[in-house]
Amino acid sequence: MTDHPHEHGTDEVPHTHPDPGVDPHTPLSGGPRALRIGIGGPVGSGKTALVAALCRSLGDELRLAVVTNDIYTTEDADFLLRNGVLPAERIRAVETGCCPHTAIRDDISANLDAVEDLEDALGPLDLVLVESGGDNLTATFSKGLIDRQIFVVDVAGGDKVPRKGGPGVTAADLLVINKTDLAPLVGADLTVMDRDARARRGDLPTAFLSLVEDRAATPVADWIRALVKDRAATPA
Repeated sequence: MTDHPHEHGTDEVPHTHPDPGVDPHTPLSGGPRALRIGIGGPVGSGKTALVAALCRSLGDELRLAVVTNDIYTTEDADFLLRNGVLPAERIRAVETGCCPHTAIRDDISANLDAVEDLEDALGPLDLVLVESGGDNLTATFSKGLIDRQIFVVDVAGGDKVPRKGGPGVTAADLLVINKTDLAPLVGADLTVMDRDARARRGDLPTAFLSLVEDRAATPVADWIRALVKDRAATPA
């Protein structure tokens, strides 16, 4: 078990914190199924807004569905429904009742059930987005749940965030540094964030994003399009 840099509420379900570098589940196999992409990151970093933007950008060209995770509510799914980004039958909400990473890394059964329910109800899909509840920099998805993971941070925490590292920043297949339009207001230097992200991530890609300026989340949508295209071109 590992130490973890966040507090738990007094009413939160007791749980442990296994080493985030250890995945207890067998990785997903390939074959003719939807590409599954996990989207994680701290509270308020803009995960749900990013999911909404991706649904708008990709919903007309891909057979798409979404699973959201919240601790005690269905708030993120409700946000997507209110904004009409997908039909209701293409969205499932998981209430984790515990730290979000528990349901995306440790006990993934509820999320697996939600994904499989969507696939059974809707037929063949191209893409399933699994949005985690807000967590800290240690949050990672099990490879038994998703194929690729996106980690979202935002500039409001200062330009030190990529430098802090953690598995979410260093190991995600795509790091999204969100809300870049706020950088001048909070004194965040995007050049510093870019430099530190490169130092932490090596060749793994980083996308800078403002959903105020780019409602289509173009760099993230293009990254996903390329993955879907590559998957379709790979023999089962």
